[in-house]
Order: sequence, then structure tokens, then C-alpha cells
Amino acid sequence: MRGDRLISIILLLQSQGQMTAKELSVRLEVSERTIYRDMEALSRTGIPVFAERGKNGGWSLLEGYRTNLTGLKESEIRTLFVSPSEQLLDDLGLSRTSEEARNKLIASLPAAYRENAKDFWNRIHVDTSTWRMRKEKMAAFEVLKNAIWKENKLKIEYQRADGITNEVVVKPLGLVAKGSRWYFIAFKDNDEIRNYRVSRINSAESISETFARPKDFDLAQYWRSSTKAFLENLPKYEVWVEAAPSILPRLQFTDRFVQSIEIENKNQDGWIPVKLSFDTEDEAKGYVLGFADQIKVIEPKELHDKILVMAEATVNFYKQKK
Repeated sequence: MRGDRLISIILLLQSQGQMTAKELSVRLEVSERTIYRDMEALSRTGIPVFAERGKNGGWSLLEGYRTNLTGLKESEIRTLFVSPSEQLLDDLGLSRTSEEARNKLIASLPAAYRENAKDFWNRIHVDTSTWRMRKEKMAAFEVLKNAIWKENKLKIEYQRADGITNEVVVKPLGLVAKGSRWYFIAFKDNDEIRNYRVSRINSAESISETFARPKDFDLAQYWRSSTKAFLENLPKYEVWVEAAPSILPRLQFTDRFVQSIEIENKNQDGWIPVKLSFDTEDEAKGYVLGFADQIKVIEPKELHDKILVMAEATVNFYKQKK
């Protein structure tokens, strides 16, 4: 509704200071033309909004203007009471603070909403941990957190996926939790943004030198674009197989490094054609070989031949061990 959108615009400008029409249109999921009409409507009602032109321009509220719009709709209250991840809050040292904040928020609500808020908290719970809980060691996590708030440069020792360890000076930008795993986002000295898996940072040392955090950096937006680029650039190795019906459920709930992307009806022999996608040929070989005589490779032909060689080598190996 337009009234809700006008209130949202006021609160966004009040919290962000200045936003372009494009930024507002993206946040509120409307066109820029609609935003301009909304600004005219706000101005006519006496809300002191004004536009600053130029490269660094945008819409703002008159300096010093504050609104006391504090009413919350029931749906908005529910969003505030979705249970956060206890594991991630614990990593950040905020478990107790989160509980205290929730209790204060409940106490501040009108009586009509108070019980509903408590009930919602008790009906929705978010758990980001895995079934086989294995907490990653994060030796430098506290140093990283402090540097982000203080905008201090850091000297970190980072172990890459190939085992090579490098020492690099970075400018901290933020921390991102992906599932139960933490990633450290930072500028390198050449201003290239990099993602570092926190568990691979062996050590971090704060440098007295500070830096100016870019005002236009949006951590959530950066992470979305970074994740999209990562997924688009992942290698793909696609394989057509025929599977025995008994293993089809396992193929539909595949391991993390394989996707079942196409399943056809049974053929005349009772086997089910399935198209699988792996990151590498080696992952495909190990996966298919693990199903023994319950799965057979159709394409590519060279994978069929390589698995045959591996199977023969395995048989010969165990024969020698008798």
C-alpha cells in the first residue's frame, strides 16, 4: 500500500541519511518513477524531503528532522521475533545480549501484540548447524571482529585450499556466515576485495594504521554478487549414467559435490537414465565406482573406460592382500 511505502521512505532516509531514487526503488520494489511521485506526495504533506543533484546526489530529509513513527504492524513484529541462529550468535559473543534485547522488545510492545510475539518465537526456530556438528577452529576470530569495528588494518597468515600459506596485509570490511561457516571480507593493498575462510586464517595481528571504509560498500550486496559469480564459474563435468531403481533415492539426495540434474523413465532393461553433474572428473570416478554394479556410465565413453581400469586395479589389489 502507498501509505506504508511513504512511511518506509521516511524511515529509510532517516536511517541512511541519503539515498538515490534507484536505491529506494530497489529496496521498495517499485519503479523510479513511482519513487519520484512518492517524493512529491511527501513534500505536499509537509515532510521536508529534498533532492541533491550530481554524481554523489540523492534524496534526503532536512537536517535535524526526525519522525516519531514507531508503530509496528503485526507482520513486522513477527520478522523481529524469528529465532536467530544460536550458533552464530554464540560465535559473535551475542547470545546473552540477544535474549536480553528480545525481552526488552517484548516488554515495549502493546499488550495486544505481546503474547503473539512470544508465541511466534516459540513456533519458528532457525538452526544453521549441520547434522554432524563439527565446529571449525577459528583462531583469529576475535581479532577479526575487533578490527572490523575499529577499521584497523590487519596482517593475516592465510592457508589457501592447496595448502600454501601466505602473509598479507588487509583492510577489514566484514564477516559473513554461510551456513555454519564464517568468511572474512577484506580489501587487499591493491584494493581488490577478497573472501577468506576464517578457519584458514592461522593468525591475525592488528596494525596501528587505520583506513577509511568506503561509504558506498554494501556487504550484503557484495556477498550476493560474489556468490553468484562463484557459482557461475564453478567447473562442470556432466555424466549420463543408468542406475538401478534401488539406488534412485540416494541419487535424488546426492552428496555435496554432485547434482542429479535430470532423471528419465525406466528403459527396457529396467534401468533408469540419470544425468549427473560433478565439479571434476575425479569426483565423478570416485562417486560412480562407489555404487559398484548398481550404476553404469553411458557417456562420456572415456569415463567408462577409466572406471573399468580403476575397478580392475581395485580387484587386483585385494587379491594380492589375501
